[in-house]
Amino acid sequence: MPRHIVRLADFARLPSPVYFRYSDFAPDTECTPHQHLWGSLDYSASGVMRMEVAGSRFMSPPQYAVWVPPQTEHSSYNAHAIIYHSVGLAPELCEQLPKHPCTLAISDILKAILKDFAQRDVNNPQSDADRRLADVVVDQLRQAPIHDCFLPYARHSGLLGVLEGMQADPGDNRPLAHWAEQVHVSERTLARQFVRELGMSFGEWRQRLRYLAAIEALDSERSVQHVAFDLGYSTASAFIAMFQRHAGCTPEQYRRTNIRGR
Repeated sequence: MPRHIVRLADFARLPSPVYFRYSDFAPDTECTPHQHLWGSLDYSASGVMRMEVAGSRFMSPPQYAVWVPPQTEHSSYNAHAIIYHSVGLAPELCEQLPKHPCTLAISDILKAILKDFAQRDVNNPQSDADRRLADVVVDQLRQAPIHDCFLPYARHSGLLGVLEGMQADPGDNRPLAHWAEQVHVSERTLARQFVRELGMSFGEWRQRLRYLAAIEALDSERSVQHVAFDLGYSTASAFIAMFQRHAGCTPEQYRRTNIRGR
């Protein structure tokens, strides 16, 4: 299947200080590299969005969004269908937001406003009520907890090779010792590299990878048990506990709300 290439309509300047865009991206869609004078919050309401921003990789599930500061080159790719939302902020509104690309945790209030605006197709808030909601969006973004990245990547070639090998098969249960042998270091050295370069352990990184893979796998007819086994879990209950830890709901609840509700 050929890859879909999209180029979002751009402006010399935003039509309003806070501007909202929405799109349903088909599977295997690439948004080509671009930059603009304003900041943007890129959010997938359903599915996992992969972005490259200023040379760094981001993978963003629905409870997070990627913040792109003004004049920062970025591109995106989604292997599976996603519901894409974007909030553009005029440069003067970006002053109290991070100066570097990062992941922001999205509050339920912010999700609800974005969903409401998308359903009513509000791009440029016109009414007093919608302008007040846009002000709430900006306020929520300023308060949003910052994460460098939900699934960070390494720059060190040895560790990067391990991460790409794990990503090729998220259900691979081979232990840290196997991967250490692959890159010719001790298990202890590789464990330290995970913590030093990624800020988390081997086990936590693999669990986050599996969570992102689960979001995409749940957008299918496969049973929760089938998805669990595909991702390397020996029991569905262990998979459900992992998913609930990250998503705040069970896989079946996620399916009902985010996929069947589309």
